[in-house]
Amino acid sequence: MKKLSHGTLAAAIIVLAVIVDQVVKLWVKTHFYYGEELEITSWFKLLFIQNNGMAFGWEMGSKFFLTWFRIIATVAFIAYLWKIRRRDDLPRGFVVCIALITAGALGNVLDCVFYGRIFDDPAAPAVAQLFPADGGYASWFNGKVVDMFYFPLVEWDWGGEHYVFFRPVFNVADSCLTVSIFTLILFYSKHLVKGDEKSTGEEEKIKDKNTTQPAE
Repeated sequence: MKKLSHGTLAAAIIVLAVIVDQVVKLWVKTHFYYGEELEITSWFKLLFIQNNGMAFGWEMGSKFFLTWFRIIATVAFIAYLWKIRRRDDLPRGFVVCIALITAGALGNVLDCVFYGRIFDDPAAPAVAQLFPADGGYASWFNGKVVDMFYFPLVEWDWGGEHYVFFRPVFNVADSCLTVSIFTLILFYSKHLVKGDEKSTGEEEKIKDKNTTQPAE
C-alpha cells in the first residue's frame, strides 16, 4: 500500500476533525437549551454553553479581533502545512500535531463566522433553530463558540464555598488544539526550528545552482 504523503495525511485529518467538531456542535445546539446538562457519568457531563473567548471560554480582547485572529492563525497554519507537505524528513507525529492545531482553529472559526447568522439564540428552555425565519442572533463574524464537554472530576466544599476540578467546558476543536500544542512542545518543538532552517537551506541551494549554471 502506498504511503500517504504529509500533505494528504494533514488534509484528511483536518477534514475529519472539523466534520466531527461541527456535527457535535450542531447536535448540541439543536437539541439542548442553553445551560442544559446531561450526565453521562458522575465525572463526565454534556453541558451546553457558549462563549466569545478562546479555548475553554477564556476571554481576550474584542469579539471582532478574536475572530480575525483565529482566521489569520488558521491561514498561517494551512500555509505552513503546504510548505512542509513534501518534507519526508519530518516525523508524521509532527505533521499530525500541526494538522490538528489547524483543525481546532478552523472549527472554532466556523462558529464565529457563521453561527450568528444561521442560528437564533432563544432563552431556556427553548432550543435554537437552524436557519430561523427571523434571522440569526448576530451578524457575520460575531457568532458564539459552542462548548459542551464538562469533566467535574472532583468536587468539594470548604469554607462555605463549593469547588470543582476540572471546571472548564470545551469542545472537540479545543481538544484538538490543546492536546496537539502540548504534544508539539513536549516531543516535536525542535522540528519547528529545524524545519525552517532546512527549507531555507534548500532554497539557497536551488538559488545558487541556478546562478552558477552557464547561460545558453
